[in-house]
Amino acid sequence: MYNSKIIGLGKYLPENVVTNDDLSKMMDTNDAWIQERTGIKERRWIKEGTEDTSAVMGAKASRMAIERSGLSKDDIDFIVFATMTPDYYFPGCGVQLQDMLDMKNVGAIDIRNQCSGFVYAISVADQFIKTGMYKNILVVGAEYHSNGLDKSTRGRGVTVIFGDGAGACILTREEDDKRGILSTHLHSEGKYADKLIVESPSIRHWVPEILEAGEEDTSYFPYMDGTFVFKHAVVRFSEVIIEGLMKNGIQKEAIDMLIPHQANLRIAQFIQKKFALRDDQVFNNIMKYGNTTAASVIIALTEAWEEGKIKEGDTIVLAAFGSGFTWGSVIIKW
Repeated sequence: MYNSKIIGLGKYLPENVVTNDDLSKMMDTNDAWIQERTGIKERRWIKEGTEDTSAVMGAKASRMAIERSGLSKDDIDFIVFATMTPDYYFPGCGVQLQDMLDMKNVGAIDIRNQCSGFVYAISVADQFIKTGMYKNILVVGAEYHSNGLDKSTRGRGVTVIFGDGAGACILTREEDDKRGILSTHLHSEGKYADKLIVESPSIRHWVPEILEAGEEDTSYFPYMDGTFVFKHAVVRFSEVIIEGLMKNGIQKEAIDMLIPHQANLRIAQFIQKKFALRDDQVFNNIMKYGNTTAASVIIALTEAWEEGKIKEGDTIVLAAFGSGFTWGSVIIKW
């Protein structure tokens, strides 16, 4: 059995910055209202007419991660791509990425676990390496939300939260079982699927029915019961972080960096207070990027590393909660 470790990190954010004041011109909202409820000041939205999509952004982040890893694209054995906003209904973004990077005919899978997508994706990659099946795996999280949001006052409760972006990392084999990814922990509770959902288009409710219903049908826009999701998120975040720490015999005081999914700054602040962590023990960037779903954890991890806030030997905790409900954590000795 091997461990896996991260040897390369990359990210990509669209250049187009959309501030809260910009949103106030589209819908009945304002900067104070958005910041009070979410902590978000701005986000990145792909500008109409540019080439960016989930797959394209994922490729840009991947090139950076591969270069920083010291490997070449030909060293990659497998691709795991996490997104809830694929370029096509099918096929998935993983195979597009293989083509865009002009890689060998390696295997590729897509992970559809929304906000916990990257945590699930890195867990899948970790298991492939632990069993010896693959040595070097490219793991990507990318989302193109802005083209699928209700940008009217009706949709403001959800629309103000989400942004576009991508992150990527390279996992490789680590023979020291005290280093790298120590453990991952995954959970789901499907009975609450309808609390955070995009219902259609789906096989149950396909495009002709949506068109026939006209503007009254909003099932293709995201729906969220915000209060319900918040209450469950803070509980599940805490549980799965504790689970990971206990599995590895680590005290919460030993956490060098907690990187939570960037869903809502208020959730992250609640968890920070619960675990009595200092500001320098928690990394948040939702203020400038919003919620980038499957991309949020890997973008934040990349930025924390770029800013020198993650050092060799540090204990890193990644945690996420989202639609499904699904949630999970990753414990890393850097």
